[in-house]
Amino acid sequence: MRLGALLGPIADPSQASFLPEQARTYAGEGFESLWSAQAIGRGFMITDPVVALTVAATVTDSVEIGTAVVQLPLYHPAALAHRVFSLMQVCGDRLILGVGAGSTAQDFVAFGRHYDTRFADFNAGVRSLRALFATGKLGAVDLSPWPTLLGGPTLCLGSWGAGVERAARHYDGWIASGAYRSPDEVIAALARYRAAGGGRAIVSTLQLGPKTDLGEMKETLGRYAAAGFDDAVVMLMPGGPSASEARALVG
Repeated sequence: MRLGALLGPIADPSQASFLPEQARTYAGEGFESLWSAQAIGRGFMITDPVVALTVAATVTDSVEIGTAVVQLPLYHPAALAHRVFSLMQVCGDRLILGVGAGSTAQDFVAFGRHYDTRFADFNAGVRSLRALFATGKLGAVDLSPWPTLLGGPTLCLGSWGAGVERAARHYDGWIASGAYRSPDEVIAALARYRAAGGGRAIVSTLQLGPKTDLGEMKETLGRYAAAGFDDAVVMLMPGGPSASEARALVG
């Protein structure tokens, strides 16, 4: 099982070198992927995921980079596609675009979007995004991407419920958040994903804080690996384990 790490957040805006140094450190310790989450208006700031990943892409060479996850209904599909194509000009085929419908109303308030219609908006947005990735065009919109960018990035669905099977059947992979669910719940959902024919499976947002028992976390990660997850993504919290200590949890 590969191990990745979430970038940020930046607590002090004077620390202009924080993100590039963090990306270099994680890559240097052997993390195979670097990720950025998205949250707005929660009482703290997380760097825009495309900005964070652009920084990471410019200071690393081979690690994958990904969003875990972008809330698609917050964007006009053409605006998001243009941002993704722009990021791909920096990172090439290293990008994994994790998308979801969103789960927190405050994020939608911040962007002036409708929370109650997020699932219908997500479904329509995915259809438009796929068309834009395939041809660069949608109706009167023509993004004119470089030919090498056509096809877009690897597309994964961050979801639960019926979305687990949907991820298996219609996406390149599935991103399961392990932040608020037990390992038993996550592993049970993985069994459903595999039964539906799913490919790459990623368990994300495994928080490592000051009170984290590293022995217990190593055991949990071992369970995820044994269950068949392809990737685990940890989030190193302030005062928690170092990057090297976290990387040692997965051999």
